[in-house]
Formats: sequence, C-alpha cells, structure tokens
Amino acid sequence: MAKPLDEKVEPIFQSVLARNPGETEFHQATREVLESISPVLVKHPAFTHHKIIERICEPERQIIFRVPWTDDQGTVQINRGFRVEFNSALGPYKGGLRFHPSVYLGIIKFLGFEQIFKNALTGMPIGGGKGGSDFDPKGKSDEEVMRFCQSFMTELYRHIGEHTDVPAGDIGVGGREIGYMFGQYKRITNRWEAGVLTGKGLDWGGSLVRTEATGYGATFFVEEMLKVRGDSFEGKTCVVSGSGNVAIYTIEKIAELGGKTVACSDSNGYIYDEKGIDLETVQRLKEIERRRIKDYCEIHKHAKYVANGNIWEIPCQVAMPSATQNEINGKDAKMLVQNGCIAVGEGANMPTTPEGVKIFLDAQIAYGPGKAANAGGVATSALEMQQNACRDSWDFEYTEERLRKIMRSIHNLCYETAMEYGSPGNYVDGANIAGFIRVAKAMVAFGVV
Repeated sequence: MAKPLDEKVEPIFQSVLARNPGETEFHQATREVLESISPVLVKHPAFTHHKIIERICEPERQIIFRVPWTDDQGTVQINRGFRVEFNSALGPYKGGLRFHPSVYLGIIKFLGFEQIFKNALTGMPIGGGKGGSDFDPKGKSDEEVMRFCQSFMTELYRHIGEHTDVPAGDIGVGGREIGYMFGQYKRITNRWEAGVLTGKGLDWGGSLVRTEATGYGATFFVEEMLKVRGDSFEGKTCVVSGSGNVAIYTIEKIAELGGKTVACSDSNGYIYDEKGIDLETVQRLKEIERRRIKDYCEIHKHAKYVANGNIWEIPCQVAMPSATQNEINGKDAKMLVQNGCIAVGEGANMPTTPEGVKIFLDAQIAYGPGKAANAGGVATSALEMQQNACRDSWDFEYTEERLRKIMRSIHNLCYETAMEYGSPGNYVDGANIAGFIRVAKAMVAFGVV
C-alpha cells in the first residue's frame, strides 16, 4: 500500500489522474515522485509559488503520428508512433525509443517523466523525453524493420535535432534500428548530424561503452550501495532478469566484480545454471542468432529451463531486474527478502511495483531505483553527444572510467540527499528529491515558460 500523499501535493496528483485517464504507469511514476518531495517544498517555498510540480507533470509537447509500412508479402501495415518531449529545463530532450506491442501513450509518458529526473541526476545538460511505437520487431525480417524505421523517421525527423531532441534506443531498438533511422534522417535532411541520435554504430559516430553502459552502470551503482555497508559483490549469488542488452552486460560486470549470476530470462521463461550463466552462450543466442533463452539448455545440458516461470523464486543475495516495468510485485519482493536478498539494483525502468518497493524499504535492504541505478545508459549517451560535438572518439577504458565516476557521483548524491531530508539509506527519496531540485531550480530561473 502506498503511503498517503502530503496535503500540499494530493490535489496536484488528483489533477494528474483527471487529466490523464487510463495511463496507469504514468500515474504510478508521478505518485512515486510526489511521495518524496513534500519536504522540498518546505525548504524551497518558491517552487510552490512558481507551480513547479504542476508544470513538471505536464509534458511540454506530445506527438502522436501514423506509421504506415509494407511487409514482405506486400501488405500495408499501420502502427502508431509517439514522442513525448517532457522537459527541456536542463538541456535538449533526451530519452530512448521503445518498439514493443505494449507501447501506448501512458507508457511513453511514464518513461519520459522518469527520464527527467534520471537525466538530472547525471549532472549532464540533458532534458527528459521518450518515444516509440507499438511495432513489434520480433519475428520481422531486416527489410521489414528497415521499411518501418524509415517510415517512422519520415515523421519523427521534424521534431528532433542535436539541440532540440536526441533519441536513443530502448526495448526493441538496438544498433540495427538506430542505423536505419539515422540513414533516413540523413537522407531527408541532407545533413550528417551525428548528435541527433545516440547508440550509433562505432564506425559512424557511436561511442565505446554505450552498448554496455546501462548494465555496467547499474552494477556500479549496486557496488557503491554495498560499499557503504562494508560489503561487495565478491562471492555473491545474483539473479538478473531479462537477456537483452542490459541483462547481458550486467551479468558481465557482476562476474568481473566477483559475483556469480545463476539465472536470466526472456518473456517465455527463465534458465537456471547453478554453475553460473555462460555469458558467451547468451550473447550468441540473443545478439547474433536472435533465438529464445530456452535454447541455452541445448548447449548446457545441466542447466534448467522453466517455461513461464518466476525468476524471483530463485534464492539470491543480489537481484537485478533488467527486463520491463512492474516485473517484481509485492509477493516477489517478500520472497526475495525471505530468501536472503540484501541488494536490488534496477536495470529496467520502474520494474518494481509500489508494494514491492515498500517491502524492500521496510526490510532496509540496499534498494537502487531505476532512475538512479540505470542512469548509466543515458549518461554514456551524453558522452557520445560530447564526442560527436567535438568530432572526437575516446577509448574504452577512458569512457568506462567516466561512466564509473558518474555512477559513483549519482550514488553519493542520492545517499547524501536522503540523509539531508531525513530518509537515511532511502535511495528512492534521495533520487527523487535530488533530481527534482536540479530541474526545479532551472525552471524557476527561466520564468513562466
């Protein structure tokens, strides 16, 4: 059960509900922030006077458009495209594009709202936005994906630019999709504007570490949470949900830091390998052959595949939800705590329900919310933007060290802010308050815009 909202913010939340009916994920994300920031209004009364909360809950711009394309059978298909440019107080809108059948306006608004505070925590000059489509790239040929991406960009190009809005990838959007979209943008605009998209290929303006950044960053954040408790990843049994980009590089970095990941998953089920997940096999299956995770067991006969199973039933000391929103509910959270979990780092966006978050906080485990723990992806996207602006390219070690410092800085900011505002050890409050203050101060400085 969520805690009651302060009387100062309850009317604002009721207005959000009334103005955005049916958008449950957006409601959830908004409420979580509003639960944290009441103490800020006492210390900064100017934020109330300038109606910062009301303004920050309303996107600056919402774009919805038709995406027609032709499949390999010559049949015309119609999808819907979205771009929500939520807040540009700190810089150009920055946030990924998600291609998945579940996408609708409420999902994009929740992701864009989270992105405002996540981007603020990085300390980089980037605002918050998000976009995507209900198109499903799974099972489509490269040619179908290309035709869809070209049609999508034919509308989106009007709304983006390196000084305006810089999209990146998300679920369903990797290097292939970014390449097709960048090619269409270049074709339409007649400009080689490398800074208009991030997550690009290394041969044409991309950054080393960008592929690994979200997974690496989440692991670095958990490492810092464990460190302040006098602990580390060394010898820890870990469970990582998902088997895409974020999960793969979370597993890799956990191993480098001395932990062992015993399970990962996809939308059909999970695999359990008590010897430790063989990362090379997962990478080949998912990144090269585009197969399902169950095929892992064809190669590693001792491993177990559980169709439609709940990965959180596996005992672990560190849990890294890296798949999608609301994948850990209250029952799952309780099971994790009872099975000895001491740390949770969210590689996905809002993967834990409010009930689950409360259980983690009440149990006083180290809980890193997504807007802080998975900020490494967007931070490295901003580093890619820097390299593009300078026509420069940094080596892997230098870029990874920059990422590590950013994640350490985010952790310390959240930890110290939580302490300052009377919630020691509560990274949810720390992240929400620190991100909100940075955006709010800029909005006050700009006047009523």
